[in-house]
Amino acid sequence: MATPEFWFVLVTVLFVGYFVLEGFDFGVGMIMPMLGRGPTAEITEKRRRVVLNTIGPVWDGNEVWLITAGGVLFAAFPEWYATLFSGFYLPLLLILVALILRICAIEYRGKIDDPVWRRRCDLGIGIGSWVPAVLWGVAFANIVRGVAVDENKKIVSGLLDLLNPYALLGGATTALLFLFHGAVFVALKTSGDVHRDAAALAGRLALPATAATGAFALWTQLAYGKDWTWWLVGVAVAALLAAVVAAHAGRDGWAFLGTTVTIAGAVVLLFASLFPAVLPSTLDPAWSLTVENASSSEYTLRVMGWATVIVAPVVLGYQAWTYWVFRRRLSVADIPKSIGLAR
Repeated sequence: MATPEFWFVLVTVLFVGYFVLEGFDFGVGMIMPMLGRGPTAEITEKRRRVVLNTIGPVWDGNEVWLITAGGVLFAAFPEWYATLFSGFYLPLLLILVALILRICAIEYRGKIDDPVWRRRCDLGIGIGSWVPAVLWGVAFANIVRGVAVDENKKIVSGLLDLLNPYALLGGATTALLFLFHGAVFVALKTSGDVHRDAAALAGRLALPATAATGAFALWTQLAYGKDWTWWLVGVAVAALLAAVVAAHAGRDGWAFLGTTVTIAGAVVLLFASLFPAVLPSTLDPAWSLTVENASSSEYTLRVMGWATVIVAPVVLGYQAWTYWVFRRRLSVADIPKSIGLAR
């Protein structure tokens, strides 16, 4: 537990957990307007509440994975953390602002019983879901591709350098994959009309999500991958195709498992393609940050290891228990009438 390689693997695991769990959170926020349409204002509001309630008990717990990943990155790889957050300041700030907007919109949506207020909150949920879904793909694609890191471990490239074709494809891939992941999750967690519409939406999203994911995985492998990472490409694409087939057959649980494996495989592919670097330099390979020159001392890593052994099982157990408690499917019939709509 005191080796930089162990902590690199742990960072990978934390981001796998974050993108799998927050991935369907983002997807639900993005598709809520699509699934929240009804013949009357009352039905529309109830459908939107059903969609939002699928993530209601878990979305804030899912965000803990990002906080933990950032904390581990800061403690285990301070050079990586400092260089990354200074050079990617604007996109990471936009992600943070979007996440704050989404948090406020979800928490305060039901505090004022007014249709205009709820529409504004729904807009905040949408923006707070779309922006991170796209920018996370752009950011991680640039990390794998490499940026202009100089001999002082500073990123000297500008914002426009981050908007290259590979990164833009990465952003489109994460957005489409999270949309599909979210639609499958809503289908898994609901019944009735909302379930039917979510399953139909998942079917429409299957082709663009598969095309973008396949193209991005293949580009990553050919340009930055290693000989042994081809199997990760195969796992990710095969799992996504299995999810498409399962969703078409109405096997919601298997479809969700497929999208989960796809996202996990894609994240592992990115980190595996990156290793042993953590932030490649496009100016000079000798200036790249690696797991060795960017890590903390052995003593720091050892202390962090013991803390992880003690705390991690408790956190994982609590989150698993939360998902078990709120495992039941939801429908419009479970949503009480709003006071404002009853007037």
